[in-house]
Amino acid sequence: MVQEITVEELRDKIDANGDVTLFDTRNPEDYADWHIAQAENVEYSGANDELVGDFDAHREELNADDEIITICATGSSAGQFAEWLEADGFENVLTVEGGMESWSMLYDVVPIATRNDDVEILQLQRRSKGCLGYVVGDRRTGEAAAIDVTRATETFKNAAAERGFDITHVFDTHIHADHISGGRRLADELGVPYHLGSPAATRDPEYDFDGVDPNDTVNVGDVDIKSVHTPGHTTGMTSWLIDDEALLTGDTLFVESIGRTELQFADADARDGARVQYATLQKVILSLPDHVKILPGHFSVTDDGEYVDVTPGMPMVTTVGSVRQTNEIVQLDEEEFVEHMFENLPSKPPNYETVIATNQGSYQPENVDEENELELGPNRCAATEDSVVADD
Repeated sequence: MVQEITVEELRDKIDANGDVTLFDTRNPEDYADWHIAQAENVEYSGANDELVGDFDAHREELNADDEIITICATGSSAGQFAEWLEADGFENVLTVEGGMESWSMLYDVVPIATRNDDVEILQLQRRSKGCLGYVVGDRRTGEAAAIDVTRATETFKNAAAERGFDITHVFDTHIHADHISGGRRLADELGVPYHLGSPAATRDPEYDFDGVDPNDTVNVGDVDIKSVHTPGHTTGMTSWLIDDEALLTGDTLFVESIGRTELQFADADARDGARVQYATLQKVILSLPDHVKILPGHFSVTDDGEYVDVTPGMPMVTTVGSVRQTNEIVQLDEEEFVEHMFENLPSKPPNYETVIATNQGSYQPENVDEENELELGPNRCAATEDSVVADD
C-alpha cells in the first residue's frame, strides 16, 4: 500500500531539501501550463492504468531505496503510478494526497513586523498561485480585519483564532481577475461588514457592500484602516493604509513588479489606464513616508513554479523608501512608463473574464470542481514576470 503525504509535508520536504525526486503524472500540456518547480513530467494514464511517458532515463538515475514522490491533478493517476513504481522495485514511494488541487490551496502564514506593538499583521501566502491575503489584528481589543480573502476562508479564520482574534470586518482591495474572492462568503458567514472602496461601483458589482470613500477610515478595534484610492490596475482599486504602518496595495504595486493595467482597460483605453497607474504610483503611493511598508496582493510565480525575487514562508514586503530607490519602473518618466507596461506583458490569467464575472456577482460556478478549474495556474496580474527591482 503506497503511503500518502499531505501537501504540507511535501512543502516541508521541498523547503528542507529542494533536491526532492517528484514526478508529475499529468499530460505534458497540463504540466507545461503549471507545475511545481521540482517536478519532472512522466505521464501515467489513470483511465488505462498504464505508463504513457518515458521512465527509462529516470530509472537509471535512481536507487531502489531512494525516496520518490508522485503527484497529479487530484491524486488518482499519481497513486497508480506510485503502485507501478513499487511493483518495479522501488521501496520508498510516496504520493501526494489531493494532488495539484490541494497544492493550489496550500498557505504559509507569516507575521509581518510592525512598529506599533499593538498592531499585528499576518500575511497569508498562497504558495502555488502567488495570492497574498492578510489578517490585521488589534492586540488591545482582539478585533481583526481579514483582507483579500480567498476561497480558503477557514485558513483566514484559523489564522485569526490561533492568535486570539475575532474577525469583525472583511475587506477586498478590488474585484479580482485571477482568483475567486472568499470575502463576501466569509463576511456573510460571520455576520460582519464586507468592505470595498466606493470606487468599486465602477465595476458594476451585483451585490451590496459597505463602501468606503477615499480617505475615509474604518476602525477595527483601535486600529485605523484608511481607504486610499489607487486606480490603474482597475478603476475601483483601493489600497488600505493600516495605522500609517503599512499600505496593502492589492494589484497596484508588488514587491518585485507593477500591476498590469490592460485586464479592465481594453485597446486604446489600456494606455490611459497605464497613465492612471503612473499617477497613482507617483502622486499617491510615493507621497507616503519612506517607512510605510508595502504589502501587495500577489507575488510572481512562473508556469514552471519558480518564484520571482521572493521566498515562500518569508515576509514578502518592501517599503515606500525602497521602492523609490530600487524599482526601475517608478523611476521612468510617464511616456517611458506607459511604453514599458506594454512591451513584455505575460499572457492573461486563465479564465480571467469568468473569474471577474464571479467576483462581480454576475456568474456563479456550479461547484467546487469548477472553482478549482477556474483558478488553476499562477496569477498573472503583474505587468511582467521578470523582476523590475534594481540589483543592489
